[in-house]
Amino acid sequence: MNADAIQRFFVTLRDANPQPASELEYSSVFELLAAVLLSAQATDVSVNKATRRLFPIANTPARIVALGVEGVEAHIRTIGLFRNKAKNLVATARILLEQHGGQVPRSREALEALPGVGRKTANVVLNVAWGEPTCAVDTHIFRVGNRTGLAPGRTPYEVEMKLLARIPAEFAKDAHHWLILHGRYVCQARKPRCQACAVADCCDFQPKTTAS
Repeated sequence: MNADAIQRFFVTLRDANPQPASELEYSSVFELLAAVLLSAQATDVSVNKATRRLFPIANTPARIVALGVEGVEAHIRTIGLFRNKAKNLVATARILLEQHGGQVPRSREALEALPGVGRKTANVVLNVAWGEPTCAVDTHIFRVGNRTGLAPGRTPYEVEMKLLARIPAEFAKDAHHWLILHGRYVCQARKPRCQACAVADCCDFQPKTTAS
């Protein structure tokens, strides 16, 4: 995908969705952090179902610590890896209280030091909460980056670095959302919906799929 195609690709996605947003439900930075932490290897739909039970009971670091691991487990057991996620969420909440005054830190280093928070989660929080031009490479973005030729790479980090280098500055803040949504609903894993894709003419993928 050359520079002209990349420009047209993002203009088209922007025009179709000028103000993209995360599909995770949250009302504070801590709720966002908790939801993203819980979303590893789980769908946003399943996480939202769990946090609708959890957040009315405990939606601050202090309340999560008070609820404890078993209490958190009881509210999130419908999502995958819930035991380990509950342990990490409680440990993260405790560190926020002890080291950050109960606030979610704004530095990548501090975020990645939290239990259960890796580079992808830190990127989501930095981008969604504070508008930093990061790109969290999940399975959708990894697939779209490679399949379209936008940012081919063998690892999520390699794809991320290519995306940061190739995405024009005017699109950098919202590119993460556009790419996830495009991968989730159009450029799907088993069979991309090329026949319904508004950016098919920008994409290097061949042969294009047709309606069946």
